[in-house]
Amino acid sequence: MQSFVKIQWQSLALPQSQLCLAAVLKCGQSFRWMSFGSAPTEEYHLCLADRVVCLKQDPTTLFYRTLLSRPQPSALPQQLADAETLVWLKDYFQLDVDLQKLYAEWAIRDKVFSSIETRFAGIRMLRQDPFENLISFICSSNNNIGRITKMVHALCKHYSPLLLSMPNPSDPLVEVPYHPFPSPTVLAAPDVEATLRDLGFGYRAKFIQKTAQMLVETHGSGEQAERFLAGLRTASTGDAREELLKLMGVGRKVADCVLLMSLDKHEVVPVDTHVHQIAIKHYGLKGSLNSKTAMTPKLYEEINTKLVNVWGDYAGWAHSVLFTSDLKAFSTHGVEPAAAENALPTPPPTPSPRKRKSNAPDASKTSSQDDALPSSSLLAPRLKRRRTTDTTIASS
Repeated sequence: MQSFVKIQWQSLALPQSQLCLAAVLKCGQSFRWMSFGSAPTEEYHLCLADRVVCLKQDPTTLFYRTLLSRPQPSALPQQLADAETLVWLKDYFQLDVDLQKLYAEWAIRDKVFSSIETRFAGIRMLRQDPFENLISFICSSNNNIGRITKMVHALCKHYSPLLLSMPNPSDPLVEVPYHPFPSPTVLAAPDVEATLRDLGFGYRAKFIQKTAQMLVETHGSGEQAERFLAGLRTASTGDAREELLKLMGVGRKVADCVLLMSLDKHEVVPVDTHVHQIAIKHYGLKGSLNSKTAMTPKLYEEINTKLVNVWGDYAGWAHSVLFTSDLKAFSTHGVEPAAAENALPTPPPTPSPRKRKSNAPDASKTSSQDDALPSSSLLAPRLKRRRTTDTTIASS
């Protein structure tokens, strides 16, 4: 095991109103961040291609440090690595965007937003690696955050070599391995589908392998496929969406998540059943909260247009705040401990053994609402033998 105890934390003045790690890294945007400990000293780690980035924060400061795969012979290479990490952090969290200014604008435009802006401060969009973002959201079809996280980590562990391992910050006797995200070339191999099925990916295994294969065959192996996806950042929203929809298992919802979360299309609002319910509940869209309405392309576009009209050019960012605030997993987020007890929903009476047996949900077919996310955790996609055209916006 390597020794990293001498790697110092670096600091960046950044209030939690601009970035709240506990919300941004746990609300279903990215699935590879590992968390250790608990607030207010919780740490977050992410393995990149050549390093592990570690983060923590207090109310006024973001702390970061860079762990490289090999101990550095002098302080200079470590200083250079920390400087590179700072550049990456500013890009990944899009810190050039003044989030407090956006919150103020949304609060003026939207009374619903104004009622939650203080409690759910600091929720911003990540600017992720497009290929990782794409594959992660293909995994999200009819799934929940916990299971997606396990799948994505299994993908990395199986298809990427170990970069480094180090002690768990919460339990130094436990060693934690770190694997980067695999490349399109690796996931395009013909035997990937069968292996992923063995790992529990189900029908998503075929989508992942075929999408990687299509990217490599069309745009080249090595880093060429990844450069193609990153290049969509400069394309129009319509053109970039059209390219994504060509890929296996990518429907309008997955495409819109990738557009928003890695391709700089800030105005895009990904729509699923959960977002549909928010639009009905708060924004005057016609419909019933108790009925299951098929998510047609027409309805999807209607919801998207309505919410963009409410929130403006950064509508996708505002959507993420509203979405997070509506999740049961965040029911006590930003609530003082004394008030948190009252914020929790009252549990239903324990059913009798007979009722428990007859009414128990099938865990393999349902997702926890606590783990709802903006991909399709409440949806049941209709699988077809041919390439699905919209696997992530089918009604639940």
